[in-house]
Amino acid sequence: MRDLKGIVKTIGPGILFAGAAIGGSHLIQSTRAGADYGYSLIIVILLVNLFKYPFFEFSYRYTSAKNKTLLQGYQELGSWAIWSFLIISIITGIINLAALALGASGLLGYIIGSAVQPLYLSIGLVTLCILILLIGKYPLLDGAMKFMVFMLGIFTTIAFFMSLSVNNSPIEGFNSPEIFERSSILFIIALMGWMPTPIEASVWTSLWSVGRQKQKKYIPTLKESLIDFHIGYIITTVLAVFFLVLGARAMFGTGIGFSSNGTEFSKQLIDIYATLLGNWSKVILAPVAFITIFSSLLTVVDAYPRSITSAIFLSLREKTHETVRLHEILTLSMSAVALIIVSFLIHNLKMMIDLATVISFLAAPVFAVINYKTVTAKDFPDSYRPKLWLKLLAIAGIIFLSGFSFIYLWSLFVL
Repeated sequence: MRDLKGIVKTIGPGILFAGAAIGGSHLIQSTRAGADYGYSLIIVILLVNLFKYPFFEFSYRYTSAKNKTLLQGYQELGSWAIWSFLIISIITGIINLAALALGASGLLGYIIGSAVQPLYLSIGLVTLCILILLIGKYPLLDGAMKFMVFMLGIFTTIAFFMSLSVNNSPIEGFNSPEIFERSSILFIIALMGWMPTPIEASVWTSLWSVGRQKQKKYIPTLKESLIDFHIGYIITTVLAVFFLVLGARAMFGTGIGFSSNGTEFSKQLIDIYATLLGNWSKVILAPVAFITIFSSLLTVVDAYPRSITSAIFLSLREKTHETVRLHEILTLSMSAVALIIVSFLIHNLKMMIDLATVISFLAAPVFAVINYKTVTAKDFPDSYRPKLWLKLLAIAGIIFLSGFSFIYLWSLFVL
């Protein structure tokens, strides 16, 4: 009974992780993968989830071992680690925020059938996120995300099993794209960038874990923390496959591709569910899909400024009460820059998403190496060190991520 109470008090950061992952990488990229390539990219999704696994796990391991955030582990490695995180996170944070804001505005525009410009919808949604975070702080974020992930998980699972009875034969003359074509390689890299989510999110989970500890006044064991992590990670992996299957069942071989216009893209996305479940489902599924991508937007609006604020003060080696003020300034300024980007790419959702995901993937090997070094440092407690199999998987993951980054750059400049 005591173990169960501890687990209940611990569960939270893993669900936030799932919420961050499902919006962009699953709802948009996994569905596109199925629609364009059928089942061919399931192995890619499973492999990237496998090879990224250690670097997210290390975040929980470090926080449990030292009762510190992962960023403090970066600080112990040296200023190079903190500054690497800062520079990369500022770039990826703004681009990712812009991409999710545009995606969420497209879904909202579809739901309300409004003539309101996507830019104004994006501004409204980002403003709403900021207000939620300023008023509710961690408890509201935690509670809202659990509800959103639960709702999407239920409906996506129902749609997945109903899709298994659908026989969608390719149209005459349809040719599936070749996996090793330049355009396919570029998309695969984009798919993996946010799959299940950028590796810098490992820093967010450690910050959320500390926030959860303060909220519940309970410090979990490593076992309890990893249960929370595994719940979130398994949910994200399974749903990634489900979304790909939904895209494959409803659109692969039809000769119809996803639109770059956010609202039209959203209509096509919801129509996939309607095809499988019936038109009645649009009334429920459109809001659920919006809630899902909005949950990712809400997470990103919170996580990037929060982690960057912590990194700035750690790099300056200062302890101050001004962190709240800087966090608010960063939240507003990063949101403003992201919305400026949205205004320039307002009619190209797919390009925006691909740009954000590719940048995240190219940054992945850097964060992978840093996370590995934090839990293998000489002063890291022996009882918390990762086992040999996990170290080997991490090394394989670094090679995998670095190798595909090289392939991407080669295909970009050579092919």
